[in-house]
Amino acid sequence: MDAAEIEVGNRIDAWARMPLAEGTLAIWRFVFDEQRLSRLWEEFRGRSYEKLISFATLTHLMAEALLHYAGSGRRSFEKNIESGLLNTSVQAAFGKLGRLPLPVSEALLREGTTAVCELLPHDSSGRELPESLKALDVILLDGKALKRVAKRLKLLRGVGGGLLGGKGVVALRWTTGMALAMHTHPDGDASERPLVQGLIAQTDALVSQPRLFVADRNFCDLVQAAHFTARAGDHFLVRLHGSTSFTQDPSRPERTGTDRQGRTYRETWGWLGSESNKGRRYVRKIVLLRPGEEDLILVTDLVEGDAYPAADLLWLYHQRWDIEQMFQKVTEVFGLNRLIGGTPQACIFQFAFCLLLYNVMELLRSYIAQARKCDVETISMEKLFDDAQRELIACHVVYTPEETIEHFKANLSASQVRSRLRARLAQVWSDTWRQGPRQTRRTSQRKTKRGHNSVYRILNPHVAQRTPKRGTPRC
Repeated sequence: MDAAEIEVGNRIDAWARMPLAEGTLAIWRFVFDEQRLSRLWEEFRGRSYEKLISFATLTHLMAEALLHYAGSGRRSFEKNIESGLLNTSVQAAFGKLGRLPLPVSEALLREGTTAVCELLPHDSSGRELPESLKALDVILLDGKALKRVAKRLKLLRGVGGGLLGGKGVVALRWTTGMALAMHTHPDGDASERPLVQGLIAQTDALVSQPRLFVADRNFCDLVQAAHFTARAGDHFLVRLHGSTSFTQDPSRPERTGTDRQGRTYRETWGWLGSESNKGRRYVRKIVLLRPGEEDLILVTDLVEGDAYPAADLLWLYHQRWDIEQMFQKVTEVFGLNRLIGGTPQACIFQFAFCLLLYNVMELLRSYIAQARKCDVETISMEKLFDDAQRELIACHVVYTPEETIEHFKANLSASQVRSRLRARLAQVWSDTWRQGPRQTRRTSQRKTKRGHNSVYRILNPHVAQRTPKRGTPRC
């Protein structure tokens, strides 16, 4: 055996020693297929165009910045210029990133998640809903403002306080634990409520089952209730907002019971909204008594108390914390705390990319949990990603881009990728991936005052001038 054959053998053996990297790149190759990205770009680019930097190249640059260079876009751009993969300047790359249309970022998350879900193991049971809710597909909704924009642009220098790089409302599908879609606005100070209708429209084609939308009190008004139930068979479960009135139905007696933790609840029926409002609707109100803290008050259009027990709905609303945890992981683990670009378009693209990265790691976690025959929640995503990132960096050093492309050049179908993932991840395990004990959430007593400014309003001062003053929303 000559030296060349020995080197090839060693390189093949190196892949076997980096199963997390190989699994991640196999998913990446399927999700970020160039044909998929080209079709997505052509459909949603608007008036934007490709000249020296294609959309596929931009996704590659973002991946390297987040996975290899600790969120440094400049470092990623410089390294790719040095290797000849980027035939333009660093300034041009930042400019392209800063002009990326918002519909492209939204479509990247939506279609990328669809591709990731094609790779879910068919025999994976996923998370189990209570028997009363199994006919519904639970969608968790919440909004997020993108903070900590770097003050690199000339107009942003010297601006006091923090900067907001846009806002998005995200839908998380509870059974898969993955971000399904998002609808965004470049103004970080914009209200989340007007974004709900566009987000629900995106999920229409993605979820065929009747949906149950679960959201916090910020989404409790008659307008959002109408959006939640616009498609026949859909329902909502939201926390009651103080500005939304509820009038009890005197013909239906109050019922009481206890939730799964033994706490007392009361449920009543009545109308959400004032009598003069044409959108007024009949709902069920569930009040969970929590001594020592604020009572939890939920409203839902699932008015059949026997068919949909209040204890099940209270348990389900507690699961809404999953989307808060997703936002925390996307920020602290996957690099959203270091925004690469200085425009809302760049920030929102990075947000979509970090959400997709979260979904990819959730998929890897499901395969490992299936092989170990354990619950997915017992595997720490942070610890798993830490080892996967180390292997990806090692792969980046050991193999040239051409060699990596050669290794994954086959255009595999979803079933072939699933088989490859099962084979690579069947024996992969580390005791360090075990989830640590759940810690009690503590609210900080220290109040800090730090103002935020919207990058969109600074770059577009005419928008700030014509923005009406905020008022209390009415139903």
